[in-house]
Amino acid sequence: MSTAKKEYKRITTKSLVEMKKNGEKIAMLTAYDYTMAKIVDHAGIDIILVGDSASNVMAGHETTLPITLDQMIYHASSVVRAIERCLVLVDLPFGSYQGNSRKALDSAIRIMKESGAHAVKLEGGEEIAESISRILTSGIPVMGHLGLTPQSIYKFGTYTVRAKKEDEAKQLKKDAKLLEKLGCFGLVLEKVPAKLAKEVAESINIPVIGIGAGNGVDGQVLVIHDMLGMTHEFNPRFLRRYLDLYTEMNGAFKSYITDVKSGDFPNEKEQY
Repeated sequence: MSTAKKEYKRITTKSLVEMKKNGEKIAMLTAYDYTMAKIVDHAGIDIILVGDSASNVMAGHETTLPITLDQMIYHASSVVRAIERCLVLVDLPFGSYQGNSRKALDSAIRIMKESGAHAVKLEGGEEIAESISRILTSGIPVMGHLGLTPQSIYKFGTYTVRAKKEDEAKQLKKDAKLLEKLGCFGLVLEKVPAKLAKEVAESINIPVIGIGAGNGVDGQVLVIHDMLGMTHEFNPRFLRRYLDLYTEMNGAFKSYITDVKSGDFPNEKEQY
């Protein structure tokens, strides 16, 4: 079992590379607002991902595609104001970087300047290499994302495990090495076979964060609403629920309704 080798007052991209080198696992969670981010940061998380999953869990969309750059900046700004230690990573949303490296750079610059975030994340491999390179040359740290890429859901047509076939696995390994060569500081692997993810993590020097990619990678990420049990319809194999907030909150709301309707709340001690 790995143990922490060093205490970090502030997590940076350099810290994360050191953590991989020292065998310390990296813990990452999503957050989209000030209050949640403050709690997560104080708990000692290494990375907060302001994910485009906000499109699903915050706005109720079926996919991540509808969320805009302005909305991502709003969520990221709220998170950045809360944190003291962790690194804040922000997804570039669909349509803000694909096929146009100049637009990709402009999008990344807006996120960094207007939110105060520390890095951006892009989905894809060699097809977005030009966009990644252009962002990196401006001094903005980039994390890659391979495997299941939710922004391409209509291309794949399913959220099933990726890279199970040899040709796709070969391309994924090639893309991972390319992202490292370009200068990405890390990589997310989503829903790929554990054996393949371990092989990728061992083949590159930058940290690999998994979600549904087994325990042979350098860290893990989950959507916070899922791991807290606020969502209850979503039950993939990789998800471990650490709380059942859906049930707890539902009970609290029902108690509040009962107390208000009965006149029990507020009582004499709860009024002026």
